[in-house]
Amino acid sequence: MSDFEPSQPGAAGAPTAPGNVPEYTVTELSLRLKRSIEDNFGWVRVRGEISGFKRAASGHLYFSLKDADSLLDGVCWKGSAARLGVKPEDGMEVICSGKLTSYPGRSKYQMVVERMELAGLGALMALLEQRKQKLAAEGLFAAERKRPLPYLPRVIGVVTSPTGAVIRDILHRLADRFPTHVLVWPVLVQGEGAAEQVAKAIRGFNALPENGSGATGVPRPDLLIVARGGGSLEDLMAFNEEVVVRAAAASDIPLISAVGHETDTTLIDFASDRRAPTPTAAAEMAVPVRLDLVAGVAGLDERLRRSITRMAQDKRRHLDSLGRGLRGPREQLDMARQRFDDLSDRLRHALRVGVAAQRARMETAMARLRPALLRREVAEYGRRLKDADARLLRAMRQRQADAAQRLSQPAKLLESLSYRNVLARGFAVIHGADGTPLNSADAMAPGAAVAIEMHDGRRDAQIVGGGSAPPVAKKAAPAAAKPTKQESLF
Repeated sequence: MSDFEPSQPGAAGAPTAPGNVPEYTVTELSLRLKRSIEDNFGWVRVRGEISGFKRAASGHLYFSLKDADSLLDGVCWKGSAARLGVKPEDGMEVICSGKLTSYPGRSKYQMVVERMELAGLGALMALLEQRKQKLAAEGLFAAERKRPLPYLPRVIGVVTSPTGAVIRDILHRLADRFPTHVLVWPVLVQGEGAAEQVAKAIRGFNALPENGSGATGVPRPDLLIVARGGGSLEDLMAFNEEVVVRAAAASDIPLISAVGHETDTTLIDFASDRRAPTPTAAAEMAVPVRLDLVAGVAGLDERLRRSITRMAQDKRRHLDSLGRGLRGPREQLDMARQRFDDLSDRLRHALRVGVAAQRARMETAMARLRPALLRREVAEYGRRLKDADARLLRAMRQRQADAAQRLSQPAKLLESLSYRNVLARGFAVIHGADGTPLNSADAMAPGAAVAIEMHDGRRDAQIVGGGSAPPVAKKAAPAAAKPTKQESLF
Protein backbone atom coordinates (compact mmCIF):
# COMPACT_ATOMS: atom_id res chain seq x y z
CA MET A 1 0.00 0.00 0.00
CA SER A 2 1.32 3.46 -0.86
CA ASP A 3 1.93 6.15 1.67
CA PHE A 4 -1.37 7.83 0.74
CA GLU A 5 -3.53 4.75 0.49
CA PRO A 6 -6.37 5.11 2.98
CA SER A 7 -6.85 2.56 5.74
CA GLN A 8 -9.30 -0.27 4.97
CA PRO A 9 -12.50 -0.16 6.97
CA GLY A 10 -13.57 -3.11 9.05
CA ALA A 11 -16.11 -5.69 8.09
CA ALA A 12 -18.92 -3.68 9.53
CA GLY A 13 -17.67 -0.53 7.77
CA ALA A 14 -16.17 0.99 10.94
CA PRO A 15 -12.75 2.61 10.69
CA THR A 16 -9.76 0.79 12.04
CA ALA A 17 -8.38 1.62 15.37
CA PRO A 18 -6.35 4.80 15.55
CA GLY A 19 -3.34 2.92 16.61
CA ASN A 20 -3.05 1.30 13.17
CA VAL A 21 -2.84 4.67 11.24
CA PRO A 22 0.72 5.97 10.92
CA GLU A 23 1.40 9.44 12.24
CA TYR A 24 3.38 12.02 10.22
CA THR A 25 4.91 15.28 11.14
CA VAL A 26 4.00 18.27 9.00
CA THR A 27 7.43 18.21 7.39
CA GLU A 28 7.22 14.46 6.65
CA LEU A 29 3.80 14.86 5.07
CA SER A 30 4.94 17.87 3.02
CA LEU A 31 7.96 15.96 1.72
CA ARG A 32 5.87 12.90 0.84
CA LEU A 33 3.44 15.17 -1.04
CA LYS A 34 6.36 16.84 -2.83
CA ARG A 35 7.80 13.48 -3.99
CA SER A 36 4.39 12.27 -5.09
CA ILE A 37 3.73 15.40 -7.17
CA GLU A 38 7.19 15.34 -8.75
CA ASP A 39 6.91 11.61 -9.55
CA ASN A 40 3.55 12.02 -11.28
CA PHE A 41 4.23 15.37 -13.00
CA GLY A 42 7.95 15.19 -13.71
CA TRP A 43 7.59 17.01 -17.03
CA VAL A 44 4.55 19.01 -18.17
CA ARG A 45 3.66 21.76 -20.64
CA VAL A 46 1.25 24.41 -19.39
CA ARG A 47 -0.34 27.23 -21.34
CA GLY A 48 -1.46 30.37 -19.53
CA GLU A 49 -1.19 34.10 -19.11
CA ILE A 50 1.63 35.60 -17.03
CA SER A 51 0.48 37.67 -14.09
CA GLY A 52 2.25 39.22 -11.10
CA PHE A 53 5.68 38.87 -12.70
CA LYS A 54 8.69 40.02 -10.71
CA ARG A 55 12.42 39.44 -10.82
CA ALA A 56 14.07 38.90 -7.45
CA ALA A 57 17.45 40.37 -6.55
CA SER A 58 18.87 36.84 -6.73
CA GLY A 59 17.90 36.62 -10.41
CA HIS A 60 15.06 34.12 -9.92
CA LEU A 61 11.75 34.82 -11.65
CA TYR A 62 8.41 34.56 -9.85
CA PHE A 63 5.03 34.78 -11.54
CA SER A 64 1.66 33.12 -11.95
CA LEU A 65 0.09 31.34 -14.90
CA LYS A 66 -3.66 31.79 -15.15
CA ASP A 67 -6.58 31.11 -17.37
CA ALA A 68 -10.24 31.98 -16.98
CA ASP A 69 -10.78 29.81 -13.87
CA SER A 70 -7.50 28.82 -12.24
CA LEU A 71 -4.11 30.13 -11.15
CA LEU A 72 -0.78 28.29 -11.00
CA ASP A 73 2.29 29.72 -9.32
CA GLY A 74 5.48 29.48 -11.29
CA VAL A 75 9.18 29.95 -10.62
CA CYS A 76 12.16 30.02 -12.96
CA TRP A 77 15.57 29.67 -11.33
CA LYS A 78 18.38 32.01 -12.27
CA GLY A 79 20.24 29.47 -14.43
CA SER A 80 17.16 28.63 -16.48
CA ALA A 81 16.08 32.31 -16.68
CA ALA A 82 19.31 33.17 -18.47
CA ARG A 83 18.52 30.58 -21.16
CA LEU A 84 14.92 31.68 -21.80
CA GLY A 85 14.33 33.04 -25.27
CA VAL A 86 11.41 35.12 -24.02
CA LYS A 87 11.43 38.17 -21.75
CA PRO A 88 8.41 37.53 -19.51
CA GLU A 89 5.92 40.37 -18.96
CA ASP A 90 2.51 40.65 -17.36
CA GLY A 91 -0.31 39.78 -19.72
CA MET A 92 1.88 37.71 -22.01
CA GLU A 93 0.38 34.36 -23.00
CA VAL A 94 3.06 31.67 -22.97
CA ILE A 95 3.60 27.92 -22.99
CA CYS A 96 5.86 26.84 -20.13
CA SER A 97 7.65 23.49 -19.89
CA GLY A 98 8.94 22.07 -16.61
CA LYS A 99 7.91 20.03 -13.62
CA LEU A 100 5.43 20.43 -10.83
CA THR A 101 6.64 20.54 -7.27
CA SER A 102 5.49 21.88 -3.95
CA TYR A 103 6.84 24.45 -1.58
CA PRO A 104 6.55 22.94 1.87
CA GLY A 105 7.11 26.27 3.60
CA ARG A 106 3.67 27.43 2.46
CA SER A 107 1.94 24.20 1.54
CA LYS A 108 1.58 25.37 -2.04
CA TYR A 109 2.35 23.60 -5.25
CA GLN A 110 4.09 25.38 -8.10
CA MET A 111 5.69 24.80 -11.47
CA VAL A 112 9.43 25.01 -11.95
CA VAL A 113 9.81 26.38 -15.48
CA GLU A 114 12.70 25.25 -17.62
CA ARG A 115 11.54 26.54 -20.99
CA MET A 116 9.14 29.26 -22.13
CA GLU A 117 7.72 30.17 -25.49
CA LEU A 118 5.17 32.68 -26.68
CA ALA A 119 1.61 31.47 -27.22
CA GLY A 120 0.16 34.79 -28.47
CA LEU A 121 -0.93 38.03 -26.89
CA GLY A 122 -2.61 37.57 -23.53
CA ALA A 123 -6.36 37.87 -23.55
CA LEU A 124 -6.29 40.36 -20.68
CA MET A 125 -3.71 42.59 -22.33
CA ALA A 126 -5.62 42.42 -25.61
CA LEU A 127 -8.77 43.53 -23.78
CA LEU A 128 -6.95 46.44 -22.17
CA GLU A 129 -5.40 47.50 -25.47
CA GLN A 130 -8.79 47.40 -27.18
CA ARG A 131 -10.32 49.46 -24.38
CA LYS A 132 -7.45 51.94 -24.51
CA GLN A 133 -7.87 52.50 -28.25
CA LYS A 134 -11.62 52.97 -27.84
CA LEU A 135 -11.28 55.59 -25.10
CA ALA A 136 -8.45 57.35 -26.92
CA ALA A 137 -10.63 57.61 -30.05
CA GLU A 138 -13.22 59.43 -27.93
CA GLY A 139 -10.60 62.03 -26.98
CA LEU A 140 -10.44 61.13 -23.27
CA PHE A 141 -6.64 60.97 -23.39
CA ALA A 142 -6.11 64.16 -25.45
CA ALA A 143 -3.36 66.45 -24.18
CA GLU A 144 -5.51 69.57 -24.53
CA ARG A 145 -7.92 68.18 -21.90
CA LYS A 146 -5.24 68.09 -19.23
CA ARG A 147 -5.21 71.02 -16.79
CA PRO A 148 -2.33 72.42 -14.75
CA LEU A 149 -2.18 71.52 -11.09
CA PRO A 150 -2.82 74.27 -8.53
CA TYR A 151 0.43 75.57 -7.07
CA LEU A 152 -0.74 75.52 -3.44
CA PRO A 153 -4.05 73.66 -2.96
CA ARG A 154 -5.94 74.49 0.23
CA VAL A 155 -7.77 71.13 0.30
CA ILE A 156 -6.60 67.83 -1.22
CA GLY A 157 -9.00 64.92 -1.77
CA VAL A 158 -7.53 61.41 -1.66
CA VAL A 159 -9.35 58.38 -3.09
CA THR A 160 -7.77 55.22 -1.66
CA SER A 161 -8.11 52.50 0.92
CA PRO A 162 -8.19 53.94 4.45
CA THR A 163 -6.33 50.96 5.97
CA GLY A 164 -3.38 50.54 3.64
CA ALA A 165 0.09 52.01 3.76
CA VAL A 166 -0.70 54.31 0.83
CA ILE A 167 -2.73 56.86 2.80
CA ARG A 168 -0.12 56.92 5.57
CA ASP A 169 2.65 57.56 3.05
CA ILE A 170 0.66 60.40 1.44
CA LEU A 171 -0.22 62.05 4.76
CA HIS A 172 3.31 61.70 6.04
CA ARG A 173 4.76 63.22 2.87
CA LEU A 174 2.27 66.10 2.88
CA ALA A 175 3.04 66.83 6.53
CA ASP A 176 6.77 66.95 5.76
CA ARG A 177 6.43 69.22 2.76
CA PHE A 178 3.43 71.48 3.43
CA PRO A 179 0.72 70.60 5.96
CA THR A 180 -2.59 70.74 4.09
CA HIS A 181 -6.20 69.92 4.80
CA VAL A 182 -6.75 66.37 3.43
CA LEU A 183 -10.10 64.69 2.78
CA VAL A 184 -10.03 60.90 2.41
CA TRP A 185 -12.80 59.10 0.52
CA PRO A 186 -12.40 55.43 1.54
CA VAL A 187 -12.85 52.90 -1.27
CA LEU A 188 -11.94 49.36 -2.18
CA VAL A 189 -8.88 49.34 -4.43
CA GLN A 190 -9.30 45.79 -5.79
CA GLY A 191 -11.90 43.11 -6.09
CA GLU A 192 -15.60 43.18 -6.73
CA GLY A 193 -17.15 46.67 -6.73
CA ALA A 194 -13.81 48.51 -6.42
CA ALA A 195 -14.12 50.30 -9.79
CA GLU A 196 -17.61 51.57 -9.01
CA GLN A 197 -16.49 52.90 -5.63
CA VAL A 198 -13.49 54.74 -7.12
CA ALA A 199 -15.64 56.33 -9.84
CA LYS A 200 -18.28 57.30 -7.26
CA ALA A 201 -15.62 58.91 -5.06
CA ILE A 202 -14.28 61.02 -7.96
CA ARG A 203 -17.77 62.17 -8.89
CA GLY A 204 -18.61 62.78 -5.23
CA PHE A 205 -15.66 65.11 -4.71
CA ASN A 206 -16.63 67.05 -7.84
CA ALA A 207 -20.23 67.36 -6.61
CA LEU A 208 -19.21 69.14 -3.39
CA PRO A 209 -20.07 72.87 -3.38
CA GLU A 210 -17.21 75.30 -3.37
CA ASN A 211 -16.10 76.85 -0.06
CA GLY A 212 -18.11 74.26 1.86
CA SER A 213 -21.33 76.21 1.43
CA GLY A 214 -23.49 73.08 1.35
CA ALA A 215 -25.41 71.41 4.13
CA THR A 216 -22.46 69.20 5.10
CA GLY A 217 -19.99 72.07 5.27
CA VAL A 218 -17.30 69.89 3.63
CA PRO A 219 -15.01 72.03 1.44
CA ARG A 220 -14.52 71.12 -2.18
CA PRO A 221 -10.95 69.90 -2.87
CA ASP A 222 -8.65 71.91 -5.14
CA LEU A 223 -6.81 68.72 -6.14
CA LEU A 224 -7.60 64.98 -6.24
CA ILE A 225 -5.21 62.05 -5.78
CA VAL A 226 -6.35 58.54 -6.77
CA ALA A 227 -3.82 56.19 -5.21
CA ARG A 228 -3.10 52.50 -4.71
CA GLY A 229 -0.03 50.44 -3.89
CA GLY A 230 1.68 48.00 -6.20
CA GLY A 231 0.24 44.67 -7.26
CA SER A 232 -0.32 42.33 -10.13
CA LEU A 233 -2.22 43.23 -13.23
CA GLU A 234 -5.30 41.58 -11.78
CA ASP A 235 -4.96 43.60 -8.59
CA LEU A 236 -4.88 46.85 -10.57
CA MET A 237 -7.76 45.96 -12.88
CA ALA A 238 -10.19 48.24 -11.03
CA PHE A 239 -8.26 51.25 -12.36
CA ASN A 240 -8.47 49.91 -15.91
CA GLU A 241 -12.25 49.81 -15.87
CA GLU A 242 -14.07 52.14 -18.24
CA VAL A 243 -16.22 53.66 -15.49
CA VAL A 244 -13.13 54.83 -13.60
CA VAL A 245 -11.43 56.21 -16.70
CA ARG A 246 -14.53 58.19 -17.70
CA ALA A 247 -14.96 59.58 -14.19
CA ALA A 248 -11.33 60.75 -14.15
CA ALA A 249 -11.64 62.36 -17.59
CA ALA A 250 -14.86 64.16 -16.59
CA SER A 251 -13.45 65.52 -13.33
CA ASP A 252 -13.51 69.31 -13.07
CA ILE A 253 -10.93 69.11 -10.28
CA PRO A 254 -7.33 68.47 -11.44
CA LEU A 255 -6.48 64.83 -10.75
CA ILE A 256 -3.24 62.94 -10.10
CA SER A 257 -3.20 59.18 -10.63
CA ALA A 258 -0.78 57.25 -8.38
CA VAL A 259 -1.65 53.62 -9.00
CA GLY A 260 0.96 50.92 -8.46
CA HIS A 261 4.69 51.29 -8.78
CA GLU A 262 6.70 53.17 -11.38
CA THR A 263 6.58 50.30 -13.89
CA ASP A 264 2.81 49.82 -13.53
CA THR A 265 0.57 51.50 -16.06
CA THR A 266 -3.22 51.66 -15.91
CA LEU A 267 -5.78 53.39 -18.12
CA ILE A 268 -6.55 56.00 -15.47
CA ASP A 269 -2.99 57.26 -15.93
CA PHE A 270 -3.86 58.36 -19.48
CA ALA A 271 -7.07 60.15 -18.45
CA SER A 272 -5.64 61.94 -15.41
CA ASP A 273 -4.07 65.39 -15.56
CA ARG A 274 -0.78 64.10 -14.12
CA ARG A 275 0.60 60.61 -13.48
CA ALA A 276 2.75 59.94 -10.45
CA PRO A 277 5.00 56.86 -10.37
CA THR A 278 4.14 56.24 -6.69
CA PRO A 279 1.68 57.61 -4.10
CA THR A 280 4.57 59.36 -2.34
CA ALA A 281 5.54 61.06 -5.59
CA ALA A 282 1.91 62.20 -5.96
CA ALA A 283 2.13 63.97 -2.60
CA GLU A 284 5.34 65.64 -3.75
CA MET A 285 3.61 66.85 -6.93
CA ALA A 286 0.63 68.14 -4.98
CA VAL A 287 2.36 70.69 -2.73
CA PRO A 288 5.69 72.54 -2.65
CA VAL A 289 8.10 72.35 0.26
CA ARG A 290 6.92 74.77 2.95
CA LEU A 291 10.41 75.39 4.31
CA ASP A 292 11.61 76.27 0.82
CA LEU A 293 8.73 78.72 0.44
CA VAL A 294 9.42 80.22 3.87
CA ALA A 295 13.09 80.55 3.00
CA GLY A 296 12.25 82.06 -0.37
CA VAL A 297 9.82 84.57 1.15
CA ALA A 298 12.34 85.43 3.84
CA GLY A 299 14.99 85.97 1.19
CA LEU A 300 12.67 88.18 -0.83
CA ASP A 301 11.71 90.10 2.32
CA GLU A 302 15.36 90.66 3.15
CA ARG A 303 16.09 91.80 -0.39
CA LEU A 304 13.10 94.16 -0.21
CA ARG A 305 14.27 95.60 3.08
CA ARG A 306 17.79 96.13 1.76
CA SER A 307 16.45 97.71 -1.41
CA ILE A 308 14.20 100.10 0.53
CA THR A 309 17.04 101.02 2.90
CA ARG A 310 19.46 101.57 0.03
CA MET A 311 16.90 103.65 -1.88
CA ALA A 312 16.20 105.78 1.21
CA GLN A 313 19.92 106.34 1.71
CA ASP A 314 20.37 107.31 -1.93
CA LYS A 315 17.45 109.74 -1.73
CA ARG A 316 18.85 111.26 1.48
CA ARG A 317 22.30 111.74 -0.08
CA HIS A 318 20.72 113.28 -3.16
CA LEU A 319 18.62 115.61 -1.01
CA ASP A 320 21.68 116.62 1.00
CA SER A 321 23.54 117.36 -2.23
CA LEU A 322 20.68 119.53 -3.45
CA GLY A 323 20.54 121.29 -0.09
CA ARG A 324 24.21 122.13 -0.23
CA GLY A 325 23.81 123.64 -3.68
CA LEU A 326 20.73 125.67 -2.73
CA ARG A 327 21.43 129.27 -1.57
CA GLY A 328 19.34 131.39 0.79
CA PRO A 329 16.65 133.83 -0.46
CA ARG A 330 18.66 136.97 0.42
CA GLU A 331 21.68 135.59 -1.39
CA GLN A 332 19.53 134.78 -4.39
CA LEU A 333 18.12 138.36 -4.35
CA ASP A 334 21.61 139.86 -4.07
CA MET A 335 22.76 137.84 -7.06
CA ALA A 336 19.72 138.97 -9.03
CA ARG A 337 20.45 142.60 -8.17
CA GLN A 338 24.06 142.15 -9.21
CA ARG A 339 23.00 140.62 -12.52
CA PHE A 340 20.56 143.53 -13.03
CA ASP A 341 23.28 146.11 -12.42
CA ASP A 342 25.62 144.27 -14.73
CA LEU A 343 23.03 144.04 -17.49
CA SER A 344 22.13 147.77 -17.04
CA ASP A 345 25.77 148.79 -17.49
CA ARG A 346 26.10 146.52 -20.50
CA LEU A 347 22.90 148.01 -21.98
CA ARG A 348 24.10 151.61 -21.63
CA HIS A 349 27.43 150.68 -23.16
CA ALA A 350 25.67 148.84 -25.97
CA LEU A 351 23.48 151.88 -26.72
CA ARG A 352 26.50 154.17 -26.93
CA VAL A 353 28.36 151.77 -29.14
CA GLY A 354 25.30 151.25 -31.35
CA VAL A 355 24.68 154.97 -31.81
CA ALA A 356 28.35 155.53 -32.66
CA ALA A 357 28.24 152.70 -35.22
CA GLN A 358 25.10 154.10 -36.87
CA ARG A 359 26.63 157.56 -36.98
CA ALA A 360 29.77 156.19 -38.64
CA ARG A 361 27.72 154.34 -41.27
CA MET A 362 25.69 157.55 -41.99
CA GLU A 363 28.83 159.62 -42.41
CA THR A 364 30.21 157.04 -44.79
CA ALA A 365 27.02 157.15 -46.86
CA MET A 366 27.03 160.95 -46.93
CA ALA A 367 30.65 160.93 -48.06
CA ARG A 368 29.67 158.79 -51.01
CA LEU A 369 27.12 161.46 -52.15
CA ARG A 370 29.72 164.01 -53.36
CA PRO A 371 28.75 166.25 -56.42
CA ALA A 372 31.21 164.67 -58.89
CA LEU A 373 30.06 161.22 -57.92
CA LEU A 374 26.47 162.34 -58.14
CA ARG A 375 27.01 163.75 -61.66
CA ARG A 376 28.62 160.53 -62.82
CA GLU A 377 25.75 158.54 -61.45
CA VAL A 378 23.20 160.87 -63.11
CA ALA A 379 25.06 160.62 -66.41
CA GLU A 380 25.16 156.87 -66.11
CA TYR A 381 21.45 156.68 -65.37
CA GLY A 382 20.79 159.07 -68.36
CA ARG A 383 22.78 156.83 -70.68
CA ARG A 384 20.88 153.79 -69.48
CA LEU A 385 17.58 155.65 -69.98
CA LYS A 386 18.53 156.66 -73.55
CA ASP A 387 19.49 153.12 -74.45
CA ALA A 388 16.24 151.87 -73.03
CA ASP A 389 14.29 154.50 -75.04
CA ALA A 390 16.05 153.47 -78.26
CA ARG A 391 15.34 149.82 -77.62
CA LEU A 392 11.70 150.66 -76.89
CA LEU A 393 11.36 152.66 -80.13
CA ARG A 394 12.87 149.89 -82.22
CA ALA A 395 10.59 147.37 -80.59
CA MET A 396 7.51 149.54 -81.30
CA ARG A 397 8.48 149.98 -84.97
CA GLN A 398 9.11 146.32 -85.34
CA ARG A 399 5.72 145.52 -83.84
CA GLN A 400 4.01 148.03 -86.18
CA ALA A 401 5.73 146.50 -89.19
CA ASP A 402 4.71 143.05 -88.08
CA ALA A 403 1.11 144.24 -87.63
CA ALA A 404 1.00 145.95 -91.05
CA GLN A 405 2.32 142.83 -92.66
CA ARG A 406 -0.29 140.73 -90.92
CA LEU A 407 -3.09 143.13 -92.07
CA SER A 408 -1.91 143.49 -95.70
CA GLN A 409 -2.96 140.02 -96.70
CA PRO A 410 -6.60 140.33 -95.46
CA ALA A 411 -6.82 143.80 -97.19
CA LYS A 412 -5.72 142.35 -100.49
CA LEU A 413 -8.23 139.56 -100.11
CA LEU A 414 -10.98 142.06 -99.29
CA GLU A 415 -10.06 144.21 -102.29
CA SER A 416 -10.20 141.22 -104.64
CA LEU A 417 -13.64 140.33 -103.37
CA SER A 418 -15.05 143.91 -103.46
CA TYR A 419 -18.06 144.62 -105.73
CA ARG A 420 -16.28 147.71 -107.07
CA ASN A 421 -14.24 145.51 -109.37
CA VAL A 422 -17.51 144.42 -110.94
CA LEU A 423 -18.60 148.08 -111.36
CA ALA A 424 -15.36 148.79 -113.19
CA ARG A 425 -16.47 146.40 -115.93
CA GLY A 426 -19.54 148.57 -116.75
CA PHE A 427 -22.05 147.49 -114.15
CA ALA A 428 -23.90 149.79 -111.75
CA VAL A 429 -25.69 149.50 -108.38
CA ILE A 430 -29.01 151.29 -107.86
CA HIS A 431 -29.74 152.46 -104.33
CA GLY A 432 -33.12 153.45 -102.99
CA ALA A 433 -33.88 156.72 -101.15
CA ASP A 434 -32.83 155.08 -97.89
CA GLY A 435 -29.55 153.90 -99.40
CA THR A 436 -30.44 150.22 -99.67
CA PRO A 437 -29.56 148.47 -102.93
CA LEU A 438 -32.53 147.71 -105.21
CA ASN A 439 -32.40 144.36 -106.97
CA SER A 440 -35.92 144.26 -108.54
CA ALA A 441 -37.77 146.50 -111.05
CA ASP A 442 -40.96 146.21 -109.04
CA ALA A 443 -39.20 147.93 -106.19
CA MET A 444 -38.66 151.07 -108.34
CA ALA A 445 -41.98 152.89 -108.78
CA PRO A 446 -42.23 155.72 -111.38
CA GLY A 447 -41.12 159.01 -109.94
CA ALA A 448 -39.07 157.36 -107.21
CA ALA A 449 -35.69 158.94 -106.42
CA VAL A 450 -32.78 156.55 -106.72
CA ALA A 451 -28.99 156.76 -106.76
CA ILE A 452 -26.90 155.07 -109.41
CA GLU A 453 -23.46 154.04 -108.26
CA MET A 454 -20.75 153.52 -110.90
CA HIS A 455 -17.15 152.47 -110.38
CA ASP A 456 -16.02 156.09 -110.36
CA GLY A 457 -18.88 157.80 -108.52
CA ARG A 458 -22.61 158.11 -107.76
CA ARG A 459 -25.41 160.04 -109.50
CA ASP A 460 -28.99 160.74 -108.38
CA ALA A 461 -31.88 159.84 -110.75
CA GLN A 462 -35.67 159.50 -110.90
CA ILE A 463 -37.71 156.71 -112.34
CA VAL A 464 -39.94 158.09 -115.14
CA GLY A 465 -41.57 155.08 -116.74
CA GLY A 466 -42.41 151.45 -116.48
CA GLY A 467 -44.99 151.83 -113.71
CA SER A 468 -48.75 152.63 -113.35
CA ALA A 469 -48.35 155.39 -110.86
CA PRO A 470 -49.03 158.99 -112.05
CA PRO A 471 -46.03 161.02 -112.90
CA VAL A 472 -44.58 163.08 -110.16
CA ALA A 473 -43.66 166.68 -110.65
CA LYS A 474 -40.08 167.04 -111.55
CA LYS A 475 -38.03 168.62 -108.86
CA ALA A 476 -35.06 170.72 -109.37
CA ALA A 477 -31.98 168.68 -109.66
CA PRO A 478 -29.82 169.05 -106.62
CA ALA A 479 -26.27 170.05 -106.90
CA ALA A 480 -24.05 167.27 -107.95
CA ALA A 481 -22.54 165.60 -104.97
CA LYS A 482 -18.88 165.37 -104.82
CA PRO A 483 -17.75 161.86 -105.45
CA THR A 484 -16.99 160.12 -102.25
CA LYS A 485 -13.92 158.08 -102.18
CA GLN A 486 -13.76 155.09 -99.87
CA GLU A 487 -11.35 155.72 -97.05
CA SER A 488 -8.41 153.49 -96.69
CA LEU A 489 -8.59 150.96 -93.94
CA PHE A 490 -4.96 151.54 -93.21
